[in-house]
Formats: sequence, C-alpha cells, structure tokens
Amino acid sequence: MVSWLSLQPPGIVGVVSNLSAAGQEAEGKIYRFFWALGPDLFEGLPAILGDLGPAPFQDGSSGNAAWAADGFLFHLLPQSSEPGQAVPAGSHVRLNLQTGAREVKLQEEDKFRSNLKGLKKGRRLDINTNTYTSQDLKSALAKFKEGAEVESSKEDKARQAKVKRLFRPIEELKKDFEELNVIIETDMQIMVRLINKFNSSSSSLEEKIAALFDLEYYVHQMDNAQDLLSFGGLQVVINGLNSTEPLVKEYAAFVLGAAFSSNPKVQVEAIEGGALQKLLVILATEQPLPAKKKVLFALCSLLRHFPYAQQQFLKLGGLQVLRSLVQAKGTEMLAVRVVTLLYDLVTEKKFAEEEAELTQETSPEKLQQYRQVPLLPGLREQGWCEIIAHLLALPEHDAREKVLQTLGALLATCRDRYYQDPQLNRTLVSLQAEYQALAALELQDGEDESYFRELLGSINSLLKELR
Repeated sequence: MVSWLSLQPPGIVGVVSNLSAAGQEAEGKIYRFFWALGPDLFEGLPAILGDLGPAPFQDGSSGNAAWAADGFLFHLLPQSSEPGQAVPAGSHVRLNLQTGAREVKLQEEDKFRSNLKGLKKGRRLDINTNTYTSQDLKSALAKFKEGAEVESSKEDKARQAKVKRLFRPIEELKKDFEELNVIIETDMQIMVRLINKFNSSSSSLEEKIAALFDLEYYVHQMDNAQDLLSFGGLQVVINGLNSTEPLVKEYAAFVLGAAFSSNPKVQVEAIEGGALQKLLVILATEQPLPAKKKVLFALCSLLRHFPYAQQQFLKLGGLQVLRSLVQAKGTEMLAVRVVTLLYDLVTEKKFAEEEAELTQETSPEKLQQYRQVPLLPGLREQGWCEIIAHLLALPEHDAREKVLQTLGALLATCRDRYYQDPQLNRTLVSLQAEYQALAALELQDGEDESYFRELLGSINSLLKELR
C-alpha cells in the first residue's frame, strides 16, 4: 500500500507500525496518527502519546524518536520547512503542485518495518482491522480462557483415571491383606497395641522395653503424642516411672521426653498427671546413670517453654535436686546437661520479658507466669554461682563453652560472688593462655571456623567484667 503524508510546518509526525488501514488526521493536533487496531481506539491515541513523556529509544535506521505503547509503535519525525529535514530512510519526498505542500511517500508495510528493525522485540501479528474489532478480540480471549479451562478439566479427569488404574482403594487393600492374614494398622492403633503390651501383667520385661522403644518412635510426632492422651496412654507411661525395674524407668522417661518436646498440650497433661514429681524423685535417689540420663532428658523437655512447670519445679525443690546431682561423683556428663538447662531457662525468661516490652506480642497470662518464676534468686540462694564457676575445670571444650555461656548469663546476679571467688579468676587466666595458643594455631591453619577464638573472646569478656 502507498500513502502520501503531507509535511506540516514545524511540528511532529506520528506513524503507527501497521499501515494496513487508511490513516486519519487528528484535527487541531500537531500529530498525525494511523489507526492499527480499530477506529474505537483512535480517539485515545493522542492522550496515550501525550502521557508517554520523552522518547525511550531511537529509530535504528533514522535516529528519530520512537515510542511503543498499548500495541502501537509510533515513529515520530521532527518537521521543519527547511530543506533536508529528517524523514524515514528510503522515503520519497515530492512537491504537491495543487497545494504547494511538500509530501513524503510512506513505504509499504514490510519495508517500513525493516526501517524500524532496531525497535522490534518480536514479531507482531498483522491484524486485519476490517475483519476484527476490539470487541471481537475480547470475545476471542474469553473463549480462549473457557477452552483452557475445559482442557484443564479434561487433563484432570485423565490424570484421575490414571491414578485409579495405578492405585487401589484402601478398603480393597485391607480386604486382600485380611485374606493373607496381614493387618494394616494406623499409628493410633499401633500405639494402643504398644500401650496394652507394656501395661499387660503377662508381658515380660523384654516385651515391655521393646514396646516402649517402639512407642518412642511414634510419639516424636506432635499429633501422635496428643493422641496418646485420648486413650490414657500417657498416664500409663507416667506410672511406669514408679516401676522397680531401672530399665522400665529409663525407657518410660525416654518416651515421655519425646512426647513433651515442644508439645504444650502434652506438657500440661503431664504436670496434672504427676510426672514432674516422679522425675525429681528418680533424680534424687540412687539409680543407674543411664536411667538418670533419660530422666533428665524428660525433665528438660517438660520445663522448656512452660513457665508453670518451672514454678512447680522450684516449689518442689528442683534446684536442690539438681545441685546434688551435679556434685555427685561420676556425673560430669549430667552436670553439663544441667548447666545447659539452667542457661536455657535463664535466657528463655529474659527473652520473654524483653520481647513483651518491645513488641507487646506475648500473652499477658504467659508473661505473668514467667514473672512468677523466681529462678535467678533461687540460683543465687542455692549456691549455683559457685557451682557453675567450679565446672570450668572440666576438660572438654564443649563443656567449658556451656559453662562460660552460663557464667555470662548469670553475671548480673552473681557478680559479687564471682569477685569473692579467687579460684574463678585463676581458672579464667589459665584458660585464657590455653585458648590464646589454640586460637593462634587455628588462625595459622587458615580454618574458617573460629571456635577457639570465640571461646577466648568469652573468657576475655568475663575477665574484663571482673576487673
């Protein structure tokens, strides 16, 4: 198609990329537009172009300004009445003898597109505006979406049919297994069977231990641990702590520790069921070390993030029980776990109170419970400042790390006790020299992890505070 466009006095000429339709001139405007998608969109073109602002890029062939917006590609040419004004590359200019105006001959669509080759980001669809209107396009889009939904529905049905062919309903499988004398059990059914086995007077000690061992695997899951409450299984395990068999006590505590972990509902039921008292009794009496180890694990799981249990722990003399446990011979492993528990309880209470002041997110009831836990005064009165300080003599680096952390957490409470303990200062100075050498070797070896340097930093901080 060939069109001749009159060159106006100084102004701008705008040309859209699709020249399959006749051009129209906007009266009273300094632009000339050619519609591309139908006459109903033509009236908005001046506003669209006016909102575009400065030209975002240049015509690759002529260097003139160009815009692309809403499916239109505008090629804008600065106009002047002077000879040699810029026109699209390859265009022909003539003088109209009837009007006296200079005119530019627009090229055919394919040639015009080649002139704007630097602006194209993909192939454009040549729409015949005599056949399709904007309403037709909207209708076609709606039908396309409906077709996609229908196709998606067909695919879902086909996938479901494939799954049905590959897998069989659970009821059919149960019938087949029953014929084979194989029973499929849910977790709940398995736990009921294990509790019955453990609680049966006819079960041997080995069978009871095996039942508890298997049960511990299931109650690690929060839902299973809560299901244990529904049929009284938790209380049966708690009562197992009264057994005269150390192994039963050990594995019953093992199950309870797994069930208590991060499970508030089970923790509450355990307190009401007397678990805390039974655990403290075992720790306070002569028992094998493995049994006390599992019982301490259950106690830690019960106390963490449960301020009411911490209150009851203090009322029942829990700190005295732990003090005796730590000071007994051959319990160094348990001593480290006790120190870790105390550190966790101190920092947990401190964090809960600080978080409540800053964010106001902690529930008033829970915050009030934490404030009713006199943990720090109890530790000071029971002599834990000195007990923890003396544990720095343990040879393991991991044990020393936990002791240093706890000493730092108790610094505000135990500062005067630390000042009055000359052995603590001597121990810190000795450890400082030891870890300076280890940190130097660590740095010399180019190790990324700075474990010994961190320990050295904790020691230096304590020494600085105590000077």
